[in-house]
Amino acid sequence: MAINVDAVYKTVLLILNKEQRGYITPDEFNKTATQVQLDIFEQYFDDLNQQLRVPQADFDYSNRQVDLDDKISPFKCFGNCVFSTDKFILPATDSLTEGTLINYNGNPLATDFSFYRLGTVTYNDIEIQRLQRNEFYNIDKSDLTAPSANFPVYLYESKGLRVKPSSITTNVKASFIRKPKDVKWAFSLGTVGQYLHDVSNSTNFELSSSEQVEVTTRILFYSGVIIRDPQIVQAATQEIQQNEINQKS
Repeated sequence: MAINVDAVYKTVLLILNKEQRGYITPDEFNKTATQVQLDIFEQYFDDLNQQLRVPQADFDYSNRQVDLDDKISPFKCFGNCVFSTDKFILPATDSLTEGTLINYNGNPLATDFSFYRLGTVTYNDIEIQRLQRNEFYNIDKSDLTAPSANFPVYLYESKGLRVKPSSITTNVKASFIRKPKDVKWAFSLGTVGQYLHDVSNSTNFELSSSEQVEVTTRILFYSGVIIRDPQIVQAATQEIQQNEINQKS
């Protein structure tokens, strides 16, 4: 379940205004919330890399590798690559239109998404090996290492895939991670100029609901910087650091 943007915004306002510390506007909140979501999202990959190197508890709900993969899974996408001139264009370069991609349940994605990280590339359900530039240009100089339809290779540069052997021009697919959508607390103006939440035009956080405390704390940290309140910054920093210690200990 996603995190409700209205609940987070109202919580942030409640904490900031309880002692008349200051106020954060919807525009400031939206920009801060989007940055916080990206901060937490990017941290997933560093945390997963770290957890892959340590033993995991074999109990339900306590395997951190599985927990992190669950948090990343809503952003996993899959699509066809289109051949153009001498390379395959990824299913996502900057943005994707409705119906272009499917998720792992086979359902079309409902709106525009941006490409974030490349995953596995396949040809006729055979995984294509990724190579660096020097390896890619030298691999076919020997008959023993030359790529074939059963053992293809690719070079990933400039949002495109160069695949060998050159006879491969169709049936290349790629899995990838999409970027979370920007957070938006939309509003209309009331009769006395107050902000009224516009649910239909708002965009919730896409992070797991288990991240709501972390999201709120990090937004409070940035809010303290915006309103220049060192107490808010200090309290939020301590809470963030303690959460990180708890997650990694």
